[in-house]
Amino acid sequence: MTTLIKNISSLLNIRTQHHLLFGADLANLPVMEDAYVLIEDGIIAGYGKMCDLDKLTTPDIVFDAKGGMVLPSWCDSHTHLVFAGSREGEFVDKIKGLSYAEIAAKGGGILNSAAKLAEASEDELFNAAWKRLQEVTLMGTGAIEIKSGYGLTVDAELKMLRVIKKLRQKSSLEIKATFLGAHTYPLAYKENHQGYLKEIKEEMLPVIAAEGLADYIDVFCESGFFSPEEMEDVIKAGLHHGLKPKLHINQLNSIGGLQKALELKAVSVDHLETMTEMDIADLSASATIGTLLPTAAFFLRMPFQPARQLIDHGCAIALASDFNPGSSPSGNMNFVVSLSCIQMKMLPEEAINAATLNGAFAMELQDKVGSVSVGKKANLIITKPIPSLAYLPYAFGSNLIEHVMVNGEIIA
Repeated sequence: MTTLIKNISSLLNIRTQHHLLFGADLANLPVMEDAYVLIEDGIIAGYGKMCDLDKLTTPDIVFDAKGGMVLPSWCDSHTHLVFAGSREGEFVDKIKGLSYAEIAAKGGGILNSAAKLAEASEDELFNAAWKRLQEVTLMGTGAIEIKSGYGLTVDAELKMLRVIKKLRQKSSLEIKATFLGAHTYPLAYKENHQGYLKEIKEEMLPVIAAEGLADYIDVFCESGFFSPEEMEDVIKAGLHHGLKPKLHINQLNSIGGLQKALELKAVSVDHLETMTEMDIADLSASATIGTLLPTAAFFLRMPFQPARQLIDHGCAIALASDFNPGSSPSGNMNFVVSLSCIQMKMLPEEAINAATLNGAFAMELQDKVGSVSVGKKANLIITKPIPSLAYLPYAFGSNLIEHVMVNGEIIA
């Protein structure tokens, strides 16, 4: 089946070769004006200028972009999409002035979600997560990473990961799974950290490996949660089972977790709201991706990640939604891109690259998605006619998506 998309005003992020973008390279967003894209069996087969279109054989399906832009779908490399119930009560607590730590201390936060998840069946979790996945797909997400971490018991963590596996089997999106059993210490192990670490290593990880339930392993390294040394213990156990690290680092404090993550050769270090000069220098000297989650900072009214400094120091930056019920209850990557420009001073080109190609690298999916390249999946966003590339983040309150394509098929 051959599909032609014609009359594209601007075809964004076209690449014959692709590599992880560091520093100044993030501002380089290749564009072709007045273009077409040719798709064969869901894979990008070619693209070019409309003036050369008559050289093509007749395709099976012709789709008219009508002057809209076309860009690769968003690659959301950090989410907690599987959860049970919302936490708007904590949202009101925040409005009343309670801090993240104060809410957690009274049984809110991660433990709140864990309690709700324990009561939900696997089918209930799947059905709710499937609706969320469809929602973010319609907003342009074509690849996504989903973490566990709201289970905090052997049965509940495995339940979450099995739901993610079912999502992968049913969805046509590219989905990566991450085991985040080390999200916080359950109440039963509040005074027995080694007991919970042993449970993760000896009871969770062997089953996860045997059933092929995860690609990555994550730890929330933070004051009051997991120390750098505890993180290292968990990560080494995960590596033994073939799980690469993608880590929650430097959200609230800089406690040495970043340096330990770099020692462990993490694929990505995520959050980074709190970065010292040494942290920035160390990250810039590494090949690890810094994944920024601006909607979490926005929702928690925290300082935004220092994107400008990170880019100017030559770091590799990705953008993700952190979709979760407590600190970022939205998977709208369009708003993530806008917020990155508005509050983190990223150029539109930088933000689009960070949310597409570098996001793909943060999930090790760069050979399948993240750019308009021959041989990659035709997971594409077709916009309404808009005046310029910069209009995408500029008009942050408008839905500028006309159609979404997944594997070469228009789904909306």
